[in-house]
Amino acid sequence: MKKVFLASIFALMGIASASAQFEKGQFYGGASASGLGVSYSETTKFALGVDALAGYTFADNWMVLAEVGYNFQNSNTQSLTVGGRCRYYIVQNGIFLSAGATYQHLFDNYDDFYLTPEVGYSFFLNRHVTLEPSIYYNMSLSDFGNKSRFGIKVGFGFFF
Repeated sequence: MKKVFLASIFALMGIASASAQFEKGQFYGGASASGLGVSYSETTKFALGVDALAGYTFADNWMVLAEVGYNFQNSNTQSLTVGGRCRYYIVQNGIFLSAGATYQHLFDNYDDFYLTPEVGYSFFLNRHVTLEPSIYYNMSLSDFGNKSRFGIKVGFGFFF
C-alpha cells in the first residue's frame, strides 16, 4: 500500500511539473532522429533523418516550432528540409498533436513540399528535459503515391 501511495504522489508531481512547461512564454529546443526505416512508399527502402527544432509557447498548451533537418534515403539520396509547425499539448496525459508544412530540397535538384501531421508523447525525464517518441506522416504535394511516407521519430526536448 505504501508503494502505491508513493507512486501516486510521484505521478501527480510529474503531471504538475509537466503542465507548467506548456504555459505561455516558454522556449523549447530539441533534436530528433526520424524515419528509422519505416516507409510508406515503394521507392524508399531505407530512410533516416536528423532534425533540430526551436519553439515558443505562444499560448497555454500551444507551441509554434521551426525545424531544420538532414535526411538520408536508400543508398545515395540525401536532402535538406526546412519547415514550420504548430503543436498542441494535451496536458492531462502528455500527448501532443502537431501539424505543419516542410520544404525539402534533394541534392539531385528535386524540390517538394510536404504536409506533416504528427502525434507524439512528451515524457518528462526531469523538469526541463523530455523524451518524445512520435509517429508522423509526410504527405507529398507533388507525387502523393511515391513520395509520401509514414515514419517514427524519437527525440529529446529541452524547455527553458
